[in-house]
Amino acid sequence: MNTTATKPKGFDLKAFLANNGALVGLVILCLAMFIATPRFLTVPNLINVGIQVSTIAVMAFGLTFVIVAAGIDLSVGSVAALSAMTSSYWVTTANLPDGLAIVIGLLVGALCGWVTGAMSAYGKLPTFIASLAMLTIVRGLTLVISDGRPIATGDSVSWLGSDIGFMPVPILILIASALIAGFVLNYTVIGKNAFAVGGNTEAARLSGIPVKRVLVTVFVISGIFAALSGMILAGRLDSAQPTLASGYELDAIAAVVIGGSSLAGGVGRISGTLIGALVLAVIRNGLNLLSVSAFWQQVVIGLVIAIAVGFDVIRRKNVRH
Repeated sequence: MNTTATKPKGFDLKAFLANNGALVGLVILCLAMFIATPRFLTVPNLINVGIQVSTIAVMAFGLTFVIVAAGIDLSVGSVAALSAMTSSYWVTTANLPDGLAIVIGLLVGALCGWVTGAMSAYGKLPTFIASLAMLTIVRGLTLVISDGRPIATGDSVSWLGSDIGFMPVPILILIASALIAGFVLNYTVIGKNAFAVGGNTEAARLSGIPVKRVLVTVFVISGIFAALSGMILAGRLDSAQPTLASGYELDAIAAVVIGGSSLAGGVGRISGTLIGALVLAVIRNGLNLLSVSAFWQQVVIGLVIAIAVGFDVIRRKNVRH
């Protein structure tokens, strides 16, 4: 009887880069920054990068759920500002117990996410339009509450931006948030339903998945993470400002896309989002060390986003074929 030996599969570089392109890019980027400026890999600077990445990464973790479900949330920056402003206002102006500040902030974020999700799921608005409307509404409410002026944070929110010994609290929150978000996305019904809805909405509906409820849920999750991100940033600044996190939604979306999530839905990883956020932080930090103009930094970030989206388009075409 003739037998044919099965040849072991060799290393597939193309598949490896398709699945780990962001990680490879991050390693190359770190090496390039170290060669350009040895100060980059010093412990104080790496801690600084960790602190800088914490707000964007935490915000992007929640946004990953929305993008996996084939949606988009443009309101996360404004929700972060409103949550930080509301929690600070009720503690410092309305004299509520300081311990409620973080709870209030998270509830505000959840409520904003619920409204956005409901407008899209039940009001039939595209997620782009619903979240764009929420962006404007929430930023306006932030200005109304603050009367356009910064508000001092309470002790609990300030603690979010402080240190425990040598370890900054924002980095600890970043690690905990990544673990929680990764678990929910990969190992719970919420995550599995989000992937199903993003992969094929009609098939998910026919299989009995409550598509509308899933859409609202992922926006609530996005709002909660955005609120936490805003309070971390306010804690670092020791004040909640009406312009807090302005434009952060673009960086958060960029982090998710650079990390390998597909804007078409159905594909995404929290670990990839973290790597995407680190890529943005390393670029900004390295260019700052090299004294590159902030204007040129925006150009570089824009090119990185364009390349990441281009890879996503190519990847989806290869999957279809």
